[in-house]
Amino acid sequence: MRASGLAMLVLGTMTLAGAASITPASADPYDYPWCAQGPSLGYPGECAYRTYQQCLASVSGRYLYCGENPRFLFSEPPPPLPGRYQRRHRTVYPD
Repeated sequence: MRASGLAMLVLGTMTLAGAASITPASADPYDYPWCAQGPSLGYPGECAYRTYQQCLASVSGRYLYCGENPRFLFSEPPPPLPGRYQRRHRTVYPD
């Protein structure tokens, strides 16, 4: 009886820890540079294409066209990584 109670406690703790680590997915996790645009999609459209050729292949035969994603064009670049990939210089003084 005691072992099953301990097992339930461990199982409950693991369940809570797993539930706490879940984060909600954003509606638009990626901002790709090309969007399929047209009257049926609104603005900026379906921005799911990494290359212009991918976008063209997707809109072929549909009443759509390809345009650049304004969120991608005008977004700020990500900040540089902290010191990890920056080259460090050592100052050497002559004797």
